[in-house]
Amino acid sequence: MRRAHAENRLERRLRVYLSPRLLLIDEMGYIPFEPMEAQVFFQLISKRYDRGSPIIVTSNKSYGDWGSIFGDPIIAAVILDRLLHRSVTVNIRGESYRLREKRRAGILPPKREVTPAK
Repeated sequence: MRRAHAENRLERRLRVYLSPRLLLIDEMGYIPFEPMEAQVFFQLISKRYDRGSPIIVTSNKSYGDWGSIFGDPIIAAVILDRLLHRSVTVNIRGESYRLREKRRAGILPPKREVTPAK
C-alpha cells in the first residue's frame, strides 16, 4: 500500500484488501507505521468498517500501546474505535505455539514453573 500510495494507485490497491470477506492482519505492531502508512491503514480499516466487513487482528501489544505503533495516539484511537465497535477481543496468555513446539523438540529448556510464595 505504501508503494501504491507513492504511485497514485492507492484506491485500486485498497480494493484488493476490501474485496475479501475476511481480512486477517497478523502481528500488528511488529513493525511501527510511518505517519502516511498509518493514515492509509486508517482508510482501509474505515472502508471495511463502513461495509461491515470482518477483520481479525493479532498482536502482542495492548491497546494502550497502539499509539506507539502508529506514532500518534489520536490515529490509534480512531483505528481502535472502528476495530473494537461490534467486535470481540480474545486475550490469550501464555507461550506461543512456536515456543511450545521448540520446548517439545528440546531446542529450548522446559518452562520453569513459578511457585507462589508462602
